[in-house]
Amino acid sequence: MSDYFQHPNRAGTFPPVIQALLIGNCLVFLLQGLGGTQTLIETFALWPIGTPRYFDAAIGLQEVPQFEIWQLVTYAFLHGNLLHLFFNMFALWMFGTLIELSWGSRRFLTYYFACVIGAALAQLAVASSGEGDIYPTVGASGGVFGILLAFGLRFPNQYILLLIPPIPIKAKWFVILYGALELYLGITGTQAGVAHFAHLGGMAAGLIMILYWRGKLPIQPRYRMR
Repeated sequence: MSDYFQHPNRAGTFPPVIQALLIGNCLVFLLQGLGGTQTLIETFALWPIGTPRYFDAAIGLQEVPQFEIWQLVTYAFLHGNLLHLFFNMFALWMFGTLIELSWGSRRFLTYYFACVIGAALAQLAVASSGEGDIYPTVGASGGVFGILLAFGLRFPNQYILLLIPPIPIKAKWFVILYGALELYLGITGTQAGVAHFAHLGGMAAGLIMILYWRGKLPIQPRYRMR
């Protein structure tokens, strides 16, 4: 494909997985807005491994939330603010819809959560180093970056019209440049408060899944991706 990106709209509906993810993320954000943010973050955000259970605060010993296995998935349904939610859900719809229609819902669902978990593992490797502040990770960005990689590989010559700057660029170059930027920002720590290595982890997990489905890894899939 070499034409400009035109989003598919079959019968005016979303594919089922995209629809469920959009609804699920929005409902969780609504719960956060209704006063459940602290409890949800403490229980379901991604917390570093091996953190002390208490730290000495001005008001005395304060308990530190701990890592739990379910956080590898649940963190992706929490968001820091409305803008964070909007951009993740917009990218999920924009790039994910065409991928789900192309792959099928079951494969897309498997791929999305593989990217979410891969992003979480990458972030844990960085955040659990024992250096710096203890902080949770939230957001669907790891899964979204994996979908972005899939879009670039599946439709490499499809043009995407950027907002800033407003120029068209082929999907394959967009993915390469965006990945390189994330690596630079992660290594240099230029943009604090953003989990750049989680984004890269989502892309890496996505690449492994695609290579596996294409039969490019030592472990061969039962059914190859066409």
